[in-house]
Amino acid sequence: MDHLSSQVRLSAALPSDGATGTLAGRVWRPGIGPSVVAIRANGVFDISASAATMSILAAREDRVSVVRTAEGEDLGSLDAILANTDPDKRDPLRPWLLAPIDLQVIKAAGVTFAVSMLERVIEERARGDATAAAEIRAEVTRLVGDDLSRLKPGSPEAMHLKQVLMAQGAWSQYLEVGIGPDAEVFTKAPTLSAVGAFMDAGFHPKSTWNNPEPEVVVVVTGSGEIVGAALGNDVNLRDFEGRSALLLSKAKDNNASCSIGPFIRFFDETFSLDDVRQTHVTLTVEGEDGFALEGSSSITKISRDPQDLVSQTIDDNHQYPDGFVLFLGTMFAPTKDRDEPGMGFTHKVGDIVTIAAPHLGALVNRMRMSSDCERWTFGLGAFMSNLAGRGLLKNAKGTI
Repeated sequence: MDHLSSQVRLSAALPSDGATGTLAGRVWRPGIGPSVVAIRANGVFDISASAATMSILAAREDRVSVVRTAEGEDLGSLDAILANTDPDKRDPLRPWLLAPIDLQVIKAAGVTFAVSMLERVIEERARGDATAAAEIRAEVTRLVGDDLSRLKPGSPEAMHLKQVLMAQGAWSQYLEVGIGPDAEVFTKAPTLSAVGAFMDAGFHPKSTWNNPEPEVVVVVTGSGEIVGAALGNDVNLRDFEGRSALLLSKAKDNNASCSIGPFIRFFDETFSLDDVRQTHVTLTVEGEDGFALEGSSSITKISRDPQDLVSQTIDDNHQYPDGFVLFLGTMFAPTKDRDEPGMGFTHKVGDIVTIAAPHLGALVNRMRMSSDCERWTFGLGAFMSNLAGRGLLKNAKGTI
C-alpha cells in the first residue's frame, strides 16, 4: 500500500470547496526554514514577508486579505509538497508540510461530549484494564444513561443529577468536568511540537490500550477571538489515563502525539464559527493487518459551546500573548474489538488514521511508536534564531 503519499489522499487534503476559503499553512523550506504559506487555487505561496509567524498572521485584522493577496514566492503545487511530507519518502532538498501553527500554545478540552464522558468514567473504574470495560460500560450506562447531550453543564438540573449520582456512589472526576460548571482544559503539548498532515503520529511503546481522538481545533488570538479552525488528533493512552488522572500528561504528551492540520481555515464569507458548530468529523483507521475502523464526532452534540470553552481557557487568570489553539474534544470512543473479544481497540504500528471534515479537509497520519517518530529538535530558540537570520524579526506591522 502506498500509504501517506497516495494521490487519493492528497486530493482529499483540501476542503470540499477546494481553495475557495482562506487557507494558510506552514512549510519547511530547505536552506531557509519554516515559512508561513497561503494555499491558493494556483499554488502555494510563501507569505512570511507579510507575516513572519502563523501567530502573527492569526492576530492581524487583515489576515484574510493577506492570505488571499500578499505577494510571495511560488513554492509549486500543493500535491508536490504533500507528497514530499512523508518522512519515509522525503527529498530533503524540496519543501514539505508542517503543522500549521507555531507560537500558539496547544490547549485541549476534555470530556466535552456525553459519550466520551461515559468512556472516561469507564477508564477510571477499569483502571486501564480493557477486559473489564464492557461490564463497567453497561453499569455506568444504567446509572447515568447514554444521552446527556441536552444537559447543560453547571445547570441546576446537572447539579441535581450530581447529587443523585453521589448518593449512589457513582460520582466521578470525569462526571465533574462533564456536567459540572468548570470545563477540563489542559495543555496538550509544548509549543512548536505538533506534527502535521502526512507525517507520522506517535503512541507510547508501553501503552497497550490507546486510540485516536478526531477533533476540531479552533485558532484563538491573544485577545481571545476565535479566528479559524483546523483538524486535530489528540492521541490518547487510555490505559495510562485510566490508571490515574494524574498520569494525564503521560497519556497525552508524547513525541508526535499531537497532530494538527492540514491547514488553518480562517473565518471569512465562506466559513464561520457557526460552521464550526455544525462540523461533522469522520475518522477511519486502516491497519496493515487488514483491520478497519470507522467513527465520527459531531460538534452539534457537544455539551459546551466552543465559545464557552475558549472563555474558560483565556480570561483574567490566563493570558496567551501569542494566542493558542484549542482541541474541542470528541464524542468518538472506539469499542470495536481488534484482536481478542472484549479487548476493544488499540493502535498498531502502521495504522493509517484519516480525520476529515468537509470545510477543513483531511488530516492523515501513520501511527508509529513515539520513540520511532521523527524527533522534535526545532524548538523556540532555534525558531527565533532562524527568523532573526532571515531578517524577519522587525518591529513593524505584521512582524515581531
